[in-house]
Amino acid sequence: MKLSAAIITYNEERNLDRCLQSLVGIVDEIVVVDSFSTDQTEAIAKLHGAKFITHAFAGHIQQKNYALDHTSGDWILSLDADEALDETLRTSILEVKKKQEAPGYSMNRLTNYCGHWVRYCGWYPDAKVRFVQRGAARWTGVNPHDRLELNDHLRTHHLAGDILHYSYYTREDHLRQIEYFGTIASRELHAQGKQISLAMACLKVVAQFVKSYFLKTGFLDGTTGFTISRLSAYATWRKYSMLRKLNQHHE
Repeated sequence: MKLSAAIITYNEERNLDRCLQSLVGIVDEIVVVDSFSTDQTEAIAKLHGAKFITHAFAGHIQQKNYALDHTSGDWILSLDADEALDETLRTSILEVKKKQEAPGYSMNRLTNYCGHWVRYCGWYPDAKVRFVQRGAARWTGVNPHDRLELNDHLRTHHLAGDILHYSYYTREDHLRQIEYFGTIASRELHAQGKQISLAMACLKVVAQFVKSYFLKTGFLDGTTGFTISRLSAYATWRKYSMLRKLNQHHE
C-alpha cells in the first residue's frame, strides 16, 4: 500500500511541524495544498519533504478535494494542519497498511482548548472519517463544516487512537474563528435561500448552550467547559445575525 497524506494550509507555521512529525514512518507521500501563506508554512512543509502546491482558496470542501486529487497513493490520510496522530493511532494505521479490511476508517478526535484536553461539551469522541481508499470518498458538507464521506453503501471500520486537535491557543483565537466561520456559514445559508426570525435565532442560541453545557455535560470540563459552551452559543448568534443582515440587505 502507498499511503499519501493530504493537508491544506494557510499560515500554519505554528502547527504544521507537529502535524508532519506525527506522520514520520507512517505515510509514503505528503501533499500540502496552500492558499498563499505569508509565513514559514512552505519552508516547514519542504523541510519534511512534502509536495507543496499553491492553489487559490475556494472553500474548505473544494480545497480538500483538490488536495485529494493531487495525491498519488492508493490510500489517503486527510488531516488539518492543527492536527496530529497520537501513538496509538499511528500503530493502528500501520496495521491497516499491512491488511485492509474496509475502504475507509474513522478515528476519534481529541481537542486541546487553551491547554486543556476537552472530553465533554460534545467535543469528544468526535469520530471522523479521515483514512480512505482512493476513489472511495469525497469531501462534502456545507462550508466551513466539511466531512469526508464514503460513497454509497461503503462501510468503515473504527481505529483505536486519537487525532490530537490543537484548536485554540487563546480565547481570542476562538473569537476570531467564530467571526471567520460565521461569515462563511451565513453566506452559504444565504446562497441556499435560508431565512430565520429573530425569535428563532434567540431560541437556537439558548438551545446551543443548554446542549453543550448540560446535555453534553460540558460542566465536567470545569471553567473550560463553561467558556466553550458560552462561546458556542455566541457563535450560533453571530452566524444567524449575519444571515439576517444578508437577507435584509437583499430584500
